[in-house]
Amino acid sequence: MTDVAGADVAGGIDVAVADDLEATSGSATALLRTVVGSILRPIGGWMSAAGAVRLMDDLGIPAATARSSLARLCSRGVLRREPRDGAAGYALEPAAVPMLERGDARIFGERVEASAWCLLSFSFPERRRSSRDRLRRRLSALGCGTVADGLWIAPAALEDELAATVHDIAGEAAVVLFADATPRGDLAAGLARWYDLESIRRIHDSFLTRFGEAPEPPDDRRAFAVWMRALDEWRVIPYRDPGLPGAALPPDWPGAASAGLFGRLRDDLEGRAIAHAAAVAAPARTVGQSR
Repeated sequence: MTDVAGADVAGGIDVAVADDLEATSGSATALLRTVVGSILRPIGGWMSAAGAVRLMDDLGIPAATARSSLARLCSRGVLRREPRDGAAGYALEPAAVPMLERGDARIFGERVEASAWCLLSFSFPERRRSSRDRLRRRLSALGCGTVADGLWIAPAALEDELAATVHDIAGEAAVVLFADATPRGDLAAGLARWYDLESIRRIHDSFLTRFGEAPEPPDDRRAFAVWMRALDEWRVIPYRDPGLPGAALPPDWPGAASAGLFGRLRDDLEGRAIAHAAAVAAPARTVGQSR
């Protein structure tokens, strides 16, 4: 699945890929990225160009827009053009696979509420303003909260991602990462200052509203469309709400309900969506060769 936070040059992926993957969901390119991240590996790592356009049509995306989105993901190092058996098509760039796997872990992994925290303190000279701004954007995309200018906080489970981000972006800047910090004050009041809880609540509520009462798809084509739309909307949520502890949130917090709904949708629709994509976009002999 697509990694919202992305990777940097040190990981073998172009910076443009990483920056683009911080984008929100909903656009044609975001939907294609969701299809690529969740479908392409199970069906063999390759899809025909015509099949890719048909899958995007199933999502209501016109052919011309789908082709532009395919070209955009090629330019950003996620896909590469690769004909097979005389048919034009697209394969995953090998360098993009680790990025997708990191996204899988965040998006599909078990949601664990934070019991300990990391703090990250940094200071850049003015000549490195661009690096400072990139680090701030990446920390926000990873799910960090802002304690003060130059001081950020995140659940301890994000320590490895924070360390990698600091290594990739900060270089020799003055950055200090504190691990396993335990709060001693009013955590609920702190979270309300560090995170935009109302914005996070809205994306949970939006997901519940859009997909909570969705009827059973009558066929695999419709199951594909519903699952891709649901996954594209959900994939940003574990980054915006990276395991904020329920005990320190309002009692009507919708996080558990939206996570439960996502799990049910995945159980009901993912297999059907993959079957549809395989039938439309991949030769039968490629299905299951890679994941």
